Amino acid sequence: MAEWVTGKVIQVENWTESLFSIRVHAPTDSFTAGQYGKLALEINGEKVQRAYSYVNAPSDPTLEFYLVTVPEGKLSPHLHALRPGSEIMLVKEAAGFFVLEEVPDCDTLWMLATGTGIGPYLSILQEGKDLERFKNIVLVHAARFSRDLSYLPLMQQLQQRYHDKLRIQTVVSREEEVGSLTGRIPALIGNGALEAAVGLPIDAETSHVMLCGNPQMVRDTQQLLKEERKMTKHLRRRSGHITAENYW
Repeated sequence: MAEWVTGKVIQVENWTESLFSIRVHAPTDSFTAGQYGKLALEINGEKVQRAYSYVNAPSDPTLEFYLVTVPEGKLSPHLHALRPGSEIMLVKEAAGFFVLEEVPDCDTLWMLATGTGIGPYLSILQEGKDLERFKNIVLVHAARFSRDLSYLPLMQQLQQRYHDKLRIQTVVSREEEVGSLTGRIPALIGNGALEAAVGLPIDAETSHVMLCGNPQMVRDTQQLLKEERKMTKHLRRRSGHITAENYW
């Protein structure tokens, strides 16, 4: 049975009309970068809960979550309406296996995300532990419009921190923007555009691919990598090349 604690909202940052970040102080247990927690509010006498990945590094005491408001959603509009000082319930213990210790050694670690799926990668990179195993790290964030790339400034700061080890690439699907690729991640892998932009290959010999975000992107990318690159899903009992987490 999950143990719940009460936290206090420190900040709600509105990135767009639907994308926002919420920062919270709460007496939760420590977590591993890449894991998720659960947030809950009591609404009309019912505790409504959803899982959200931590964006902050585990060493940062301010918990941060990146969310999208679903207009008809049971919880997200209420979270969006919170203000500093509001109380919120959080599950005390984090969960999830989308963490570096589950990823095998490789030359190039690809971190591919759509939308709010960028969160776990930001937690991992801000924490900075266990990254020496990889020669190269590529962080890719895909969104519909450039205004939806909320954490691009942080991505750029992380790139400066890691120098040549970290390469970042943004992707937008519904407009053309200087510095971003246009299209969907699976198509940009299929036609070679993503690898050309980054300057590194995605293959079974050198790469491990982490996928987080829209389930359709995750499915399509996994299928392409399996069929065209002969890459396999990574399992504890059998080492592979793909680690994935759906984001709803």
